[in-house]
Amino acid sequence: MKYKVHKFEINMEYDTGRLEQFLNSLEGEVVSVVPNVKKTTLAQIYGVSRKIDFLLIVEKIL
Repeated sequence: MKYKVHKFEINMEYDTGRLEQFLNSLEGEVVSVVPNVKKTTLAQIYGVSRKIDFLLIVEKIL
């Protein structure tokens, strides 16, 4: 089996449609979606900055 890892830059508030389109365009099977979570800061607690920068998407090539 072969796997491919995709890095998907995301802003969770605005990019849900783009993420859906990307996932539907993959030819293989999605094995895992791993978010990269930043260290929590005061700005994140108050909602001023993002908590998730990007997603790692693991695809199993058929």
